[in-house]
Amino acid sequence: MPTMLPTPPRRTPVRGDRDDRLLAAYAQTRDPRLREQLAERYLPLARYVAGQFSHSREPFDDLLQVASLGLLKAIDRYDPARGAAFSSYAMPTITGEVRRHFRDHTWAVRPPRDLQERALAVERGSEALMREHGRAPTVDEIGERLGLGPEAVLEAREAACARGGVSLSSPGSGGDEDDHTLEARLGRPDDGLAAAEQRATLGALTRQLSVRDREIVRLRFEEDLTQLEIGQRIGLSQMHVSRILRDALDTLRAAALVKTTS
Repeated sequence: MPTMLPTPPRRTPVRGDRDDRLLAAYAQTRDPRLREQLAERYLPLARYVAGQFSHSREPFDDLLQVASLGLLKAIDRYDPARGAAFSSYAMPTITGEVRRHFRDHTWAVRPPRDLQERALAVERGSEALMREHGRAPTVDEIGERLGLGPEAVLEAREAACARGGVSLSSPGSGGDEDDHTLEARLGRPDDGLAAAEQRATLGALTRQLSVRDREIVRLRFEEDLTQLEIGQRIGLSQMHVSRILRDALDTLRAAALVKTTS
């Protein structure tokens, strides 16, 4: 009786095989459903890249959103025919998207682009040296790590201060003003000066009116009386008061126009 050899087990496709098929199919069809499947399968890669920047002031959810956008760009641009693994291609694309986000959208005051890049490099270099030495690095150590002179490092550090701003609602500090906000310390236009200037201008214009008409205008706009109340006070009908006010305002408008054009 011939010896029966065991049947070899059927090879179960691993995740990489399925991903390769999805990537190849999407490259040919550009089916949005395949794009969505690939984005879901490679979302952990975007999450990993976002986590590399979690030391920043940016919320992680915002970083993940930017990294996910980079993932979609990588999916759209990836060409399986080149033979490179998708993860190797996607990592620089996603990382570049996050770095562009920091460069373009996280600066309260935006310095020149080369200075932005240098400030981010100095920040990353400083953190790496701090992890290595267990202390804050010196300017010379940072410069040696990045190939920069001391002045370039200091300039980059100063520029990095522009990445964040302070809310005007933040409490002040020092002395008796601890309970005041920064906004309270800012100078404000003095409304009294504007009102005084308006009164002076109006006084000059109303001199062109008769004493009676000037009094009617004053009662209407300073004491806020109705036309009926004005008429009762000075002994005129409401209709007469209305006519006087209309003529007086026409006179004032014409006088103001002449004053502004002269």
